[in-house]
Amino acid sequence: MPRSAHRHKPEATPYVDLTRSEWSALRDKTPLPLTAEEVEQLRGLGDVIDLDEVRDIYLPLSRLLNLYVGATDGLRSALNTFLGEQGAQSGTPFVIGVAGSVAGGKSTVARLLQALLSRWPEHPRVERVTTDGFLLPTKELQARGLMSRKGFPESYDRRALTRFVADIKAGKDEVTAPIYSHLIYDIVPDEKLVVRRPDILIVEGLNVLQPALPGKDGRTRVGLADYFDFSVYIDASPEDVERWYLNRFKKLRQTAFQDPNSYFRKYTQVSEEEAIDYARTQWRTINKPNLIENIAPTRGRATLIIRKGSDHKVQRLSLRKL
Repeated sequence: MPRSAHRHKPEATPYVDLTRSEWSALRDKTPLPLTAEEVEQLRGLGDVIDLDEVRDIYLPLSRLLNLYVGATDGLRSALNTFLGEQGAQSGTPFVIGVAGSVAGGKSTVARLLQALLSRWPEHPRVERVTTDGFLLPTKELQARGLMSRKGFPESYDRRALTRFVADIKAGKDEVTAPIYSHLIYDIVPDEKLVVRRPDILIVEGLNVLQPALPGKDGRTRVGLADYFDFSVYIDASPEDVERWYLNRFKKLRQTAFQDPNSYFRKYTQVSEEEAIDYARTQWRTINKPNLIENIAPTRGRATLIIRKGSDHKVQRLSLRKL
């Protein structure tokens, strides 16, 4: 057989790859429920999202997720019928995971999805939780020598995080989570986030798609991502994310870091060059290694991969086939 016969064999993939325009066309006639002012309030520092981006990218996604929620409810009802449990509890929360790098825009995506999904009459109660609340407190990180690994999988109370989502999924009336403050760079003492039986829960974090580690007995355990009904990974080149990270640091230095209570206020008291050197070191010794070693390898576990270009605009999307 000629060698050329093998050159154009399509690569097997579990995803359907879509351009921005192909994806945008899938919103059908779904109305845009957000104003420019609301989008501005939801936008993260350094993100350039606007109404066109919401209309082209996140409106179709909200429509898709609404279809997923309805289909999941139907499948659950069918399973209950099969098991002879017609009277079983209905309305199990639909859980969405949003993953990606620091400064990649995942927080903005999670906030947008919360706002858009709550407008659908089928599921008005949409809650969002970030995994930051499950970081180990600073004292514990220091005791374990993990301050330089903050954001890596081992810096979280993974058992508590998984238990929190499992309790939500089980339909508990009230579930609480710790609250993290970026101002003090630590868990806030004696404060809790209370979640009460949402229709949809969005879980946002760096490592939410990590598989469960095997137990000491070698057996595979249930991991956080096992409770997800749908997951999104925000993808971008490490070089672009580094630039976004540094630009965001500059803006924070002029705003939030000015607060006398800010953990990072000390970087407003030095030259901009010194402050940026610190931020660049943080990126190259902590955030980039975490992205390469832990976050990016989980991309292939997502239901939807959203790929951003250097301008923060979404260029392509890959949707996992059923």
